Amino acid sequence: MIRGSCLCGGVAYEIASPLEEMHHCHCSMCRKQHGAAFSTYGQVPRVAFRFTRGEDKVRSFRSSEPVTRTFCGECGSSLQFFFAAVPDAVWVAVGTFDDEPGRRPDGHIFVGSRAEWFEITDTLPRHDEYPS
Repeated sequence: MIRGSCLCGGVAYEIASPLEEMHHCHCSMCRKQHGAAFSTYGQVPRVAFRFTRGEDKVRSFRSSEPVTRTFCGECGSSLQFFFAAVPDAVWVAVGTFDDEPGRRPDGHIFVGSRAEWFEITDTLPRHDEYPS
């Protein structure tokens, strides 16, 4: 079980399965949503995710045709990422985890649009887009 919550604590959730993947995303939308050089998301089956508190505080934003992102309406913490082409999955913002996820990042994605001011210095695999 992985538990997580937003900055203000108004929203809490739990994940009842291991992460299927974890990536640092460098796309411009993730950078803007997180206010950082990249975001880190972990993918889980949608049925394994459930809110335990504050679901009524969760807001959503459609950042592109296939992508919807959620966040806490009180404190603005990024929470989830939904991709229409994979409706049975949800990507959860790893920075909101309260527990050890039991997995380390698999790599960097969308490095072709990474912030010019950020240098990747680790040895994780790098992909210009989403790995196939």
